[in-house]
Amino acid sequence: MAQLTKVGTTPLQKNNPLATLGWNFSDTLVVMRRNLTYIVRQPELLVFSTIQPVMFLLLFTFVFGGAITGSTGEGSYINYLLPGVLTQSIVFAATQTTVGLANDLSKGMIDRFRSLPMARGAVLGGRTLSDALRGLITISIMVVFGLLVGFRFQNGIIAGIGGMLLAVAFGYAFTWIAALIAMFVRDPETAQVAGFIWVFPLVFASSIFVPTETMPTWLRLFAENQPISVIANAVRGLMAGEIVALDLFTASAWIIGIIAVFMPLAIWQYGQRTAG
Repeated sequence: MAQLTKVGTTPLQKNNPLATLGWNFSDTLVVMRRNLTYIVRQPELLVFSTIQPVMFLLLFTFVFGGAITGSTGEGSYINYLLPGVLTQSIVFAATQTTVGLANDLSKGMIDRFRSLPMARGAVLGGRTLSDALRGLITISIMVVFGLLVGFRFQNGIIAGIGGMLLAVAFGYAFTWIAALIAMFVRDPETAQVAGFIWVFPLVFASSIFVPTETMPTWLRLFAENQPISVIANAVRGLMAGEIVALDLFTASAWIIGIIAVFMPLAIWQYGQRTAG
């Protein structure tokens, strides 16, 4: 049997795309399981990451809901708000990918992975998949709270679940942006800031909390065409509004485009940083 390279493939795998794909997939699952095991052993991490979006949901519903109701069209504000906050929470959760990878890099965990004959993309793939699954748990809990305060699926449970999965897919796409950012920071403290600062204006200059029609023209043009608004509108249409094919198509295009651009960039930069 030919000797494995540090992060490469065997000659057999180079000539066998299916073997290479299976090798990448298997290593990715191993890393994903490692990250999920960490979450299970540190349940407070999941608890506190869930509290923040639930607080957003309850505060906006009961503090601002009375003032905003009427500007969101027909129906209660909670039906408008919940799909948007799901999108917000899944995006904020994706920023934890930056922190998690930076933490592994600072502690030398990535060096240990690098010494193993594993697929180069497995470390990032396992991290992004586990963070997407954590996001799914978070938004599932949020839907339960939403149902308790008056949210109702307007298009049936199947469409509602489709909206949740669309949000998770978008969060998964954003984890690859977060993974790329992690390759340029040196410590978890910097990662905390770097992973969040670029998301903050996108979230609040969007249709998550209020319709974009209430914004100044210059801001409205940006808000209506940036990805978070596009996803929030598509999720809202599936869960509690009118399902618009164009919204779903545009949302899917954003998800595929982000993954297509940032996944290879993040994996390449990971190889550059860990080379040696």
